Amino acid sequence: MQPNILSDGTAQQPATAIKNIVLVHGAWADASCWAKVIPLLQAKGYYVSAVQNPLTSLADDVAATKRALALLDGPALLVGHSWGGAVITEAGNDPRVAGLVYVAAMAPEAGHSFLETAETAALMPANDEVRPDAFGYLSMTPKGFKEDFAQDLSAAELELMIATQAPLPFTTLQGKISQAAWETKPSWYIVASNDRTINPDLQRTMAARMHASTTTVASSHVPMLSQHEHVAAVIVEAAGKLVVA
Repeated sequence: MQPNILSDGTAQQPATAIKNIVLVHGAWADASCWAKVIPLLQAKGYYVSAVQNPLTSLADDVAATKRALALLDGPALLVGHSWGGAVITEAGNDPRVAGLVYVAAMAPEAGHSFLETAETAALMPANDEVRPDAFGYLSMTPKGFKEDFAQDLSAAELELMIATQAPLPFTTLQGKISQAAWETKPSWYIVASNDRTINPDLQRTMAARMHASTTTVASSHVPMLSQHEHVAAVIVEAAGKLVVA
């Protein structure tokens, strides 16, 4: 497509539809948690990249996400689940990011951390199933996965999540946001109404504060696995509404 020539002789570049989607996982998970969503997005013609967060600090996870963004050939929609919401809140300030989708995710304000934001609402049952090891890393107990984190998955899916969970240092959750990308970029939020990990009322509060386009699904904390078609549909809708000049 050729640019339009304006009256002053300058070229107006044609609008570009979003074709890149970057997925950012949360704590006690890895990039495979998007395995059901990825093929649905690819079938729609999107280029999809799932970041493998080290979970060692907010800065490290933001850096990993920015490396994924730097490999793209155009603007991207950035999607974050749970802890990944804090990551995209910071990494979303990258100029390559056109919009943000939060999936049962934390969306801290500038100067606040994941942990501080979680503590503004009643803590959920999963909080009691997090255990530190001798190295200061936190893991979720099998009981926590089965009853509070992913209670609507099959037994086989639960066992896989338990086996592949990625622990993280407590200090990761204390990393503070320097600038909240949702303040300047369009946002969408998927509230998981049966979440027993991040308070659904807090999710609604964050979505309202962001003026996010909000969808509610009857899901545990992992709607991208238990309600993957709904999650993919919201991502596709968001990408379709983002046009970059």
